[in-house]
Amino acid sequence: MRAKITYFVLAAALVGYFLLVGSRGVLLIREGTAVTVVFGAAVLILPLIGAWFLWHTTQFARKADRLARELEAEGGLPVDELKRTPGGRIDRESADEVFARRRAETEENPDDWRSWFRLAVAYHDARDTPRARKAMQRAIALHEGRPVRA
Repeated sequence: MRAKITYFVLAAALVGYFLLVGSRGVLLIREGTAVTVVFGAAVLILPLIGAWFLWHTTQFARKADRLARELEAEGGLPVDELKRTPGGRIDRESADEVFARRRAETEENPDDWRSWFRLAVAYHDARDTPRARKAMQRAIALHEGRPVRA
């Protein structure tokens, strides 16, 4: 729950920033000189890119959360069996061991979104965020029945 609150606070701050920057872009365009119009248009592009990124990130998080709830209802969420350091960080060897099992499970069931979800969690625990995101995207695509990119 804390992560969701943090996400929404940061998203609201970003939207406020987008509005502030967008208003500055409009003010620059209203000046009417060639330089200010070009700068104003450039400034307006930044909030549009940011809003697009925020929208896609939010959709990704919502879909991943939906898969987690469905998997939890089935009793298929991965159990936290990772060893931790005294400071609470995940032990790297433990994460690698769990990752190897999840990868093998996914190789046996390449069309099962559940195994891809669990693999994404294993990638995340192993601190490989880009691969975790790709595995989760694949799980979402398989769950939705969409074609999966290689």
